[in-house]
Amino acid sequence: MPAKSQKQRRAAGVALSAKRGKMPKGALKGAAKGMMMSMSESELSKMASMPKGMPPKGMHKMPGGHMMKDSEMKKMMGGKSKKK
Repeated sequence: MPAKSQKQRRAAGVALSAKRGKMPKGALKGAAKGMMMSMSESELSKMASMPKGMPPKGMHKMPGGHMMKDSEMKKMMGGKSKKK
């Protein structure tokens, strides 16, 4: 079951680290604590993984399959981002 948001992926990743013993279980709060108690290691691993085809934060997937940074995309489009 893949996560539906980046926050869910982060919480699942933290819960997975605690379940594997890489961080203290007492440090968990909120959703990560609930996930660690109620889900198996394989379920957490699936939830923490990035969905196939989804670009990492700050990147755009271009036609043809290659990735481009946000800053490169803005330069290519010929302008600076508007600041409010």
